[in-house]
Amino acid sequence: MKKLLIPALALVAIAIAPNTYAQTKMVGGAAMYPTKNIVENAVNSKDHTTLVAAVKAAGLVETLESAGPFTVFAPTNEAFDKLPKGTVETLVKPENKATLTKILTYHVVSGRISADDLMAKVKAGKGKAELKTVQGGSLWVMQDGKKLYLVDEKGGKSWITIADVNQSNGVIHVVNTVLMPN
Repeated sequence: MKKLLIPALALVAIAIAPNTYAQTKMVGGAAMYPTKNIVENAVNSKDHTTLVAAVKAAGLVETLESAGPFTVFAPTNEAFDKLPKGTVETLVKPENKATLTKILTYHVVSGRISADDLMAKVKAGKGKAELKTVQGGSLWVMQDGKKLYLVDEKGGKSWITIADVNQSNGVIHVVNTVLMPN
């Protein structure tokens, strides 16, 4: 019995290990651990320093550390750099907190929605699926080949560049353009 137990346990460990490892993705040069929350992971990504600063300025840290679950479409620093010069600096000023909060919460959807879930919604919607953001607006997800992209209320388009970055309180999909509500 003992001779069978050790190989059986080894097989179980091998079977479990790849799944655990596969859930940990690299974003901005840092491992994103599925056991950490959205904020705990985001602060380690060198590609999301602008987003983290904006989340702090908007007072959304506590919300994004809560149980959720949330699906966050997380713009990179390069995405913020596409905005007109001076936009980010203006938005993080205390007097613009409401506008900043509106933009950031437009990037968040309630629930944990994986890329497979998004693709299923697009298929069910015959090429397009509407997502309601926690800000109250709508985003539309579409598919081009195996890639997913979002269209905001102003017609702006943002590609999901890294999908399914699992968090303890949701999932992050990295996007390459800041999404704008009406």
